[in-house]
Amino acid sequence: MRVIIRKTYEEISKEAANLVKSRIEKKPDLVLGLATGSTPLGLYKELIRMNKENLISFKRVKTFNLDEYYGLSGDHPQSYRYFMNTNLFDHIDIDKSNTMVPDGTAEDWEEFCRYYENQIKKAGGIDLQVLGIGSDGHIAFNEPGSSLSSRTRLVALDAQTIEDNSRFFQDKSQVPRFALSMGVGTILEAKEIILVANGKNKAYAIAQAIEGPVTSLISASALQMHQRVTFFLDEQAASELKRVNYYKFVEEAEKKIGKEIF
Repeated sequence: MRVIIRKTYEEISKEAANLVKSRIEKKPDLVLGLATGSTPLGLYKELIRMNKENLISFKRVKTFNLDEYYGLSGDHPQSYRYFMNTNLFDHIDIDKSNTMVPDGTAEDWEEFCRYYENQIKKAGGIDLQVLGIGSDGHIAFNEPGSSLSSRTRLVALDAQTIEDNSRFFQDKSQVPRFALSMGVGTILEAKEIILVANGKNKAYAIAQAIEGPVTSLISASALQMHQRVTFFLDEQAASELKRVNYYKFVEEAEKKIGKEIF
């Protein structure tokens, strides 16, 4: 596990974007897992800039999003398909037929979830998964208590998640109560994972995810079991970590040997 700490959100967004860029350079047909929410917006802004400046191309990249509100169509302003189009896909040279977001209007959600898992497998698996983290420590919509071996499925949203996401809706009553989400087990099958977090309100969740026990009550803690995970944190998000000096020591060692240390 790598823990990269920077002073500002802008800095961690650029660092995360540089890692994504390096992976696309190594594998132009990268299979990229993507997240929504306010946290990855800085990362996406940097990727758009890099693409506009011809530093990277997404022409051969395939993407899979983590989740989607159940009951919202892709043209709904608060759907995650709409979010991805507006904040990334519309601004880069990606073929939208290569972008997959769960179908929030699927009548048979069980069959769709099996289909989604199969599509990931057909693509060769996710090479690099981008994550955010909820204030209660969840990744994707794997709420507290989610099985750490869970697969893509329909989930009921926790009251805290509904409260956190209500800022995107005119009224809290409009926030969907269900979502289709990759499971923790699905996420852990990605070959590499990055998680971006900023702000004091994420400090507890980050401390539990990185230094706490592995538990279904903090689904992000399952990332401790993955071989290639990098956390990109601003100072506020990292403020409750106890081993900051060690993480900085490891980063300095990386610079000396010119290689990432997980």
